[in-house]
Amino acid sequence: MSKLHAVQQGQGPAIVLSHALGCDLQMWDGVAQALQDRFTVVRYDHRGHGRSPATGEAFDMDDLADDAAGVIEALGLGPVHFVGLSMGGMTAQALAVRHPALVRSIVIANSCSHYDEAAHAGWQARIATVRDQGVAAIADGAMQRWFTPEFRASQAGRVAALRAGLEATAAAPYAAACAAVAAIDFRDSNTRIGCPALIIAGSRDEATPPAMSDAMLAQIPGAQLASLPASHLSAVEMPDEFADLVARFIAD
Repeated sequence: MSKLHAVQQGQGPAIVLSHALGCDLQMWDGVAQALQDRFTVVRYDHRGHGRSPATGEAFDMDDLADDAAGVIEALGLGPVHFVGLSMGGMTAQALAVRHPALVRSIVIANSCSHYDEAAHAGWQARIATVRDQGVAAIADGAMQRWFTPEFRASQAGRVAALRAGLEATAAAPYAAACAAVAAIDFRDSNTRIGCPALIIAGSRDEATPPAMSDAMLAQIPGAQLASLPASHLSAVEMPDEFADLVARFIAD
């Protein structure tokens, strides 16, 4: 994979932040601001998202884990504390098994380790819609999944900025990322994760409900679980609280 777009700020132990499907590194603005006084914070755009190029080919979550490893190696920061949300949390699960020497700990937020058949059907429907009508066609539904009604009302500018980033994502790489997400199954490999792991659930998350976090907690040896009263993009809705959970986990 050609070089991914990444930004680095702050000083201290290295934290890498990995964003959700249809977002870019701006998703982490609030969390990065809250952590930069204590940590070297790296954010990057997944392939086909933000300012990172797309390959034009199908890919899977192992490829996204290898992309993340490439970012860490290129910056010479490993091993790092790797924090991923949704698709980024799936990347974290794959990275910890494929490249354990690069990872000091992982945080898996608003994510899951596999999908059932009903969810697979939903993913296929979304892929078909995006291929036929473009990413803008699914933007309304994404905003409803990503944020609570209160956040959409009170932080309209932030929501609009993230929606614009979603709609700027080209249909083909977005559909390819959907297919990669839909195909995950970490139920066996998660038992081999050897680094400390924190799972963050959103109590109001309908995209990856808390039961999915409970399942990962049971799979990953020694994992810890925390919850925020937020919807799917908990790191956007509650950046200070999210950053505090991450910092306290790393300090333990």
